[in-house]
Parts: sequence; C-alpha cells; structure tokens
Amino acid sequence: MRKSEHQINATAIKLSQAQIWFLASRPKTLLAAVVPVIIGTSVASYSGKLDLLPAIVSLICSILIQTGTNFVNDLYDFYSGADRKDRVGPLRVVSNGLVSPETMKLAIYLVFGLSFLLGMYLVYNAGWFILFIGILSILAGYAYTAGPYPLAYNGLGDIFVFIFFGFIGTVGTFYVQALEITPFAIWASVPAGALITNILVVNNYRDIKQDKLSGKNTLAVKFGETFSRIQYLGFMFVSYMVPVIVFFTFKNNLLIFLPFLSLPLAIRLIKMIFSLKGKDLNKTLELTAKLSAIYGTLFSIGILL
Repeated sequence: MRKSEHQINATAIKLSQAQIWFLASRPKTLLAAVVPVIIGTSVASYSGKLDLLPAIVSLICSILIQTGTNFVNDLYDFYSGADRKDRVGPLRVVSNGLVSPETMKLAIYLVFGLSFLLGMYLVYNAGWFILFIGILSILAGYAYTAGPYPLAYNGLGDIFVFIFFGFIGTVGTFYVQALEITPFAIWASVPAGALITNILVVNNYRDIKQDKLSGKNTLAVKFGETFSRIQYLGFMFVSYMVPVIVFFTFKNNLLIFLPFLSLPLAIRLIKMIFSLKGKDLNKTLELTAKLSAIYGTLFSIGILL
C-alpha cells in the first residue's frame, strides 16, 4: 500500500484507541487460546491433579501469545503486501493507518514479554521443560508470519496451529498441573487442534484468490479449493471420533458424548464451506470459532462429570 492510501484509510476510519486495539487483538480468534486450556484442565481434574493457579496462568499466557501472534500477523502482512485493498477479511489496523508499524512492534514486545514473565511462574511450578515450551510458543507465534521463512506463507500454518493449539496447548496445560503426560491428555488434545485448525482452513479458503496474488502459499493456494473442503471435513470427522475412542479406552461414561450436541452446527458448517466462497465465508469463519468453543466446553464437561 502506498503512503497516500495508508493515510487516506487512517482518516476515513474513526475509532477510539480502545476499539483499535480490540480490533487488532482479533477477539473472535481468542477462543482458540481458551479451548485447549479448558480441555487440559478438565483432564487434570478428572485425573485428580487439578491445580487452579497454574491453570489460570496458563490461560492468561495462552491468550497473550495468541494476541501477540495476531499483532505480528497484522504487522507483517502489511510489510509483505498481503493486506490488499480488495481484502475480504476483517479490518487490519496497520494497513489502514490506525496503528503505526513502530507502535505495533512495541505492542508485540510488550505482549510477548508479559507472557514470558508470567510463564516463569509455570517454570517454577513445573520445571525447565516448560521454559522450552514457552519460548518455542513465542517464537512460533512470531515465525507464523515473520522471519526469513514465515510459516503461514509456506503452507506450514495448519501444522503449526494443530500442534500448538492441540498438543502443546492442551497437554501443556495438563502437564503444569499434573507434572506428567498421559495418553488421555494426548487424545483429548486432538479435537482442540483439529477444530481450531479448521478456523485457519476457512480463513485460507476464503482468501485463496488474494493470497495467490500476494504470494502467500497456504495449503489452500498450493492444493486448491477441493483440498480445503476435504481438509475441513476430515478435521470435523476426527473431532467427533475422539469421544468414541475416549469412551472405549479411558472413560466408559455416556456423558463423554456431550460434544455430539454440537453436531447440528458442525453439519451446517460443512454445508456452508461446500457452498460458499469469498466474503460469504466470514460467517462460516465466525461460527467455526464458536464451534471449537462449544465443543471444547461440552467435551470438558463430559470429562469432568
């Protein structure tokens, strides 16, 4: 974006500072930071290892890292030119001149720095292994769209999201309370990773035309629309198979099937991604994030009861 366009956008949008930073944090995506923590904590409680303070700190750190990742994404999509004028997604604050690149850099340092400081309590509580996980999570949040080989620009974003919002987010939350890793915790992390990755799948499927023009090689760009639809369907299927596996392997209680109450929404979303394109998918994106939260809550209740 040329400087004059940047300035025009800045003057055309009238928002308070609080509204601007609220938009920059992308609040709808922050559900993705909450789901792994509540599932991991529910497994810890079921195992008799619930420890509320580490769970709360884990939640705060998770939200901060997700926020920092969103800030990095906003800034470096602006630098790379990925935030085009014909963008169909939500408003980006740097490309619209609402926040300067220098201010956004400072915000990134502050948010990631605060998550690191709070994370030191988890290191004290659970050992140096958590320090490694915390640093890796912050670096991954930065490398998602920044650095010499941005993950989101090279088709690795989906893998990153599945690992960090699934295994690391869920099992890590369980570990800081239980100080161990169990097969149950690992299986419980799968639907968290799958459903949160589906948020990215919708996002990349929606933006496929703009991303092609910007040189952003997501999996949707690499393999096409049909692949994205099948990927979305596959993650849905895996997510609803996990309660079946948990029922027969770990917890022989019908309440573990509570996530199936969200199945009508899942079916609606599958129909939407097979029939909609472009900006019409914005609602699909929002509902996919809500599905991850609804499923995660129901799954956690089923584990706890």
